[in-house]
This record gives sequence, structure tokens and C-alpha cells, in this order.
Amino acid sequence: MQGSDTTYTRRRGEIETYFDRTAAAAWSRLTTAAPVSGIRATVRAGRDRMRATLLAQLPQDLTGLRVLDAGCGTGALAIEAASRGADVVAIDLSPTLVDLARERSPKNLKGTITYLSGDMLDPRLGLFDHVVGMDSLIHYEMPDMMTMLARLAAMSRRGVHITFAPYTPLLGAMHLAGKLFPRSDRSPAIVPHRAEKLHQAIQQDPRFEGWTLGRDHRINSRFYISHAQELVRV
Repeated sequence: MQGSDTTYTRRRGEIETYFDRTAAAAWSRLTTAAPVSGIRATVRAGRDRMRATLLAQLPQDLTGLRVLDAGCGTGALAIEAASRGADVVAIDLSPTLVDLARERSPKNLKGTITYLSGDMLDPRLGLFDHVVGMDSLIHYEMPDMMTMLARLAAMSRRGVHITFAPYTPLLGAMHLAGKLFPRSDRSPAIVPHRAEKLHQAIQQDPRFEGWTLGRDHRINSRFYISHAQELVRV
């Protein structure tokens, strides 16, 4: 990623460590129907709504289409896409979460799911009809996020469907506090971005020639705030 290689690689390593070791058990519980605390319940509800939002941007019938679930976590979105006929590649940095996703995957889906642990930007994954990245870019500063988004777009024939953390005074303050008071057991900081600045950056970046901004929708579920953004190839 040229000049941003170092920051991207460092950040990716932090995320892999957190989700594969520090928080694996918590994420396993969060992504089931098991009782959780009030705060985590709002996060679970928000993530469920966001997953439904991103899936609504895809065709209802995905038969014969290839979908990349970039940052698949425990596999909920991949399973939904495969149940609609997609051939899904579900990839995540965390081998622990990928193993859990594989265990949870039902048999006899209409489509297929190939589970992988590794870098979602790996060009060896090939081309896809749709690329989905739910909360997979939310830990990166704008230059890294734009480069990641451009690489995901290069892997898609039709659409890219991602989320980002929208700037709010609360998220801005939390991001600043995370920088001032780092803790080894804390999740890698979420980096909020203003939607209008992201839109402007995409529209002005020559790497997105042939793409247009599509549907977008913000989910605010108290302790879960995320913004869905669609890019459509024209």
C-alpha cells in the first residue's frame, strides 16, 4: 500500500491479536442468542440491523454470483448470502473466529461458503460480483481506508458494500481518549469519519473511476453506530 504499508500492517496486526485472542470468547457469545449485558445487547441489535441493511443492497437471488465476505467474523452474513444461492468466500484475520464460523455453518445451503483465514485484500482471492465488508474498515485512518476500499473495488465486478464509523461528537471524543489513554486489553480504536468527506474523497479519487456512490444508511443502536455505504460499478 505504498507509503501507508507500515501503518496498515501494524493496525492489521493489532486487530488480528484482539479478535483472535483477547476478545474471541466475547465475540463468540455476542454473535449467538445467549443472554448478554445491556450494552452488548444494543451492540448485537445494531449489528443485526446493519447486516440486514447490507444484505438488502444485494440481489435477493444470488444464485451463481460470487460474493466476498471481507472480515467475516463468525459467519452470519456469509450464511445469509449462501442461503440465497451465492458462492461465498468468507475471510477473516482471526483463525479462531473463522473456525467458529465454519462450525456454525449449516449444511445443505443453496450456495457454498469457502472459509479462509488471511488478508481480505489478497488479490489471489480473485474477482467477485459483490464485495461486502461489514465493520472491516472502521479501525483505519482515511488514507489506509481509501486504499483498502480501492483494492476491494478492484476485486468486484458489480458492487462494494462497506460500513464506516460516522463522525459524532461522542465517537470523536472516544477516539481521542483512546489515543491519550491506550490500554493493551482494549479493542483497537474505531476511527470515525465524516460521511461528506468520505463521499468527496471517493468522487475525487481516480482509483474509483467507473464507480458511483449508491445507497447509504446509518444505524444508531446506542452503543453501536455505523454507516453503510454502497458503491456501484457503472
